[in-house]
Parts: sequence; C-alpha cells; structure tokens
Amino acid sequence: MDPLTPKTQLAVMRIPFIKPSTRNYFRMARHEGLPLSDRLHGYLYGRFAYHYIGMAGDKKPWWRYLLAPLVMLLDRHSPFMPTERSRTGDPAQEKPTFADTYHGKAMPLAEATKLIRLDRPVNTSVSEQVLPYTRARDIVLNNPEKIVLLDCPCRSGMKNPCTPIDVCLLVGDPFCSFMLEQHPDRTREIDADEAVRILKAENARGHVAHAFFKDVMLGRFYAICNCCACCCGAMKAQRAGVQMLCSSGYLAEVDADLCSGCGTCAKQCQFKAVGFRGGKAFIRAKRCMGCGVCEQACAKSAITLRLAPEKGEPLRVDAL
Repeated sequence: MDPLTPKTQLAVMRIPFIKPSTRNYFRMARHEGLPLSDRLHGYLYGRFAYHYIGMAGDKKPWWRYLLAPLVMLLDRHSPFMPTERSRTGDPAQEKPTFADTYHGKAMPLAEATKLIRLDRPVNTSVSEQVLPYTRARDIVLNNPEKIVLLDCPCRSGMKNPCTPIDVCLLVGDPFCSFMLEQHPDRTREIDADEAVRILKAENARGHVAHAFFKDVMLGRFYAICNCCACCCGAMKAQRAGVQMLCSSGYLAEVDADLCSGCGTCAKQCQFKAVGFRGGKAFIRAKRCMGCGVCEQACAKSAITLRLAPEKGEPLRVDAL
C-alpha cells in the first residue's frame, strides 16, 4: 500500500463533527505557543461567549452559580483584584491579573474608524505605554477587510438592555470565521462602510468604542465593542476595581467661554467625568478616559481632546 500523503494524513486526522473554524483556531493557537489550557479557554470563550460574558448581566443570574468553578479557576490563574505581588501591568508581577489577560483601549471615533478601514495586512506589537498590560498587545490582521457584526454579549445578558443589540464588531480571522460558524443566528458579515455607520450611531448615543485584546484570543486585538456603562461587563468590572479599561491617551478639556451649560456632555459621558461649576462644565481628569463622546456631543464645540502623556499614548492607527 502506498504511504499516505501529508494531505491525506491531515484528512484522516480530522474529526468529522469538529467545525473547520474550531480546527483553525486550535491550529493557530498552537502555532502561537498557547498551552493547551489556554487553547481550551479561548475555545470556550468564543463558543459560549453569551454565557461567559453574559455572567455580568441580570437576565440569567443562575449562570453565575453554574460557572462559579470556572470563575474560581480564572481567579487562581489570573487574579481579578490586583495585589502587592500581582499588580496590573507590572513586569515583575507574580501572576498576570485578569486585566492583563483581557482588556480594552478607549478609542475616539476617528481612530476607531481608521481601524475599521484598514485595507492592508498588519503585524505589530504595541508598547506598554499604549496598552499598560503585561499580555495581549498584538495587532495581527492578515485579513483586515473581514468584519463581522455580533449581537453584544453584554447587552444580550440584560433584562432591559440598551438597543440596538447588534453593535459589536469583530475584525479579521480567525475570530470572524469562528463566530460566524459558531453563532450563525447572532452574527453577519458586513463591509467597512456599514461598520463605520454603526460606530457613528453608537457614538451619537453616548456609547464608547473600545478596542479589545485577550491573551487566549492569540494575544491580540480582535474586536471593537461599543460600550455603555449600564450593560458593559468590562465597565462594571472597572468600577469594581478590575482595571480592564485604559485611557485613549487623550483628555477632554472645556472652553468655558464657549460652554453654554446645557448638560448634554454630562448626560452622554459613560464615566461620570463631567461636572458643573458656576453653570459651566468641567472635566474630572481622573475619571476621563478620553473617548471623545462629549466632544462629539457638544453643539457649541466647547470640548476638545488634548494629548495627555500622564494617561499613556494613543493607539495611532496611521502608525501601524
């Protein structure tokens, strides 16, 4: 009998009931050097995203009890709360914190739009000044024009979510193909023009664009989520002390001479960073994430964003 060719050997090794996107994810994860436990974690994260991420919602609170062992395991592997020996972003940490493994970078609308409109392959690692974490800082887009619109797992987990629900944007493979195949009823492929329209509409609603990175998602950028403080699991975690979100690298500023004191900016701000004094708006610098939602909302153009080195560096898409 003739020996099997490599192609035939591969066909023999394939298990019929495993989807092609699953095989592709495990192949790429192994190539990236992820240990088996992280590969399984990444698969579970994508395959059961509406249970994994939806734990932060109030729609099915009993899931929190069923998934309690997983949460305890995650906490042992990567503590949710920073400690003296494991501080978020510390290269000398004993263990990476949960925020180091899974985090979002706030992005003003213009930069998020540029990220969606990338029309060439990108393979780069951004610095710790841009993403102040010890893990998941790569942007690898071999197929950047592939964009998938996903029902937001956070909003889907809420009894009375913000609407619309289909506002999460996945960018590039293997994540786009994986979620299309695993969640065909909650996803659809879209083009860059529609993605930009969604970003603009969400921004007008006061929702913040975050570029998300996760270690078991091959340690790289994979999605832009349009987050609202009432539904978003990452924002809730941030308020509880899990440092999952970092500043855009900008800080909002108010020109008091132009400000009419209408209050629109405060209503739109998801971080409660806008206050009022003497009928004029001012920015609470410690709370401001530089997302630019208030700037876009101000009818008087009284708010602008300035570079804030103390907040870190922006994710400049033009420099990728």
